Amino acid sequence: MTAEDELECCSTPGKIGCCRVESIVTIDERGQMVLPKEIREKAKIKSGDKLAVLSLEKTARSVAFLLSRLKSLRAW
Repeated sequence: MTAEDELECCSTPGKIGCCRVESIVTIDERGQMVLPKEIREKAKIKSGDKLAVLSLEKTARSVAFLLSRLKSLRAW
């Protein structure tokens, strides 16, 4: 990891890597969002893939949400 990456990291780098803002998305009036093409390509997400929404909580308030391909989640 470069010094520049460390400045952009929004969490303490560790065994699982570093948290970064990859993109900002907007939720439409139907509650839907579009993942930008660059993110879909980086994560190899294709049309029809099922994603699980995971939450990381600190106290009673959800502070982060993660998307994981359902196939990847079953491997845990």
